Amino acid sequence: MTALPAPHLGGSLPLVDLPEVEPEHIDESGSRPVVAGTNIKVAQIASETEHLGMTPDDIIEAHPHLTLANVHAALAYYYDHQEAIHRDWREAGGVIDTLRARYSSRPPPPPVRR
Repeated sequence: MTALPAPHLGGSLPLVDLPEVEPEHIDESGSRPVVAGTNIKVAQIASETEHLGMTPDDIIEAHPHLTLANVHAALAYYYDHQEAIHRDWREAGGVIDTLRARYSSRPPPPPVRR
């Protein structure tokens, strides 16, 4: 066990290994972690924060069935699992790029006659 310097306390403080606690607001039982009791993915809340600049208050305004605790739990989960969530974003982006390339040359549908 290591210690943190704490000269103001006359020495140092030992570091304690805490067990990892699974957040009760997050459901990891499916293919992607979601806010428990909803179908809102942690990655969606993270994306709304990271890419759209939304605050937790903005997110609960957009998703009124979520609580502020849900949003903060999702963001905490995201910060603890950023690498995996970023990998999912890259994979999804690759699928979208593939589909756009495959279907971008399709002719537009004929106009609807009235």
